[in-house]
Amino acid sequence: MADKDSGIVVLGLDPGSRVTGYGIVREVSGQVTLVAEGTVRTPVKKSMATRLGVIFTELAQLIEEHAPAEAAIENVFVSKNVMSALKLGQARGAAMSACASSGLDVAEYEPTYVKKNLVGVGNAPKSQVAYMVAHTLGIRNPGWAEDASDALAVAICHLNERRLRKLTGGV
Repeated sequence: MADKDSGIVVLGLDPGSRVTGYGIVREVSGQVTLVAEGTVRTPVKKSMATRLGVIFTELAQLIEEHAPAEAAIENVFVSKNVMSALKLGQARGAAMSACASSGLDVAEYEPTYVKKNLVGVGNAPKSQVAYMVAHTLGIRNPGWAEDASDALAVAICHLNERRLRKLTGGV
């Protein structure tokens, strides 16, 4: 939940079967600050079921610890490799299930939309997105992983969308 004094905390997710990035931000009166960021790395030599369990469990613990009010996740990037897309979809499902089991609504965003929202162009390189994330959060020379940066971008995009909906009278 959000209130005027504590703002709103949003969890952003960049799902992957090997590495799932997460970023948690808080917005108070239009000012966005970093709460936490990182990655969930799954044991590659283990079964897919075990890896999905790791994603679910670690994200559920993160949600319990930071109590975000909302979550946002990047949609599956369609690729030519069907098996990769399937595994990515499964990882995304595990991440969404962790959110749902904690009672969080999950907003979904296309990768190109996130880039356009932060940088102004949907085909911006990851380096430009990472720069805008760091700039928005007021952090110089962040040492976070690319997956965490992408997840933070999703969270910031969601906050921008919330503000826009509020201004336009949307829900």
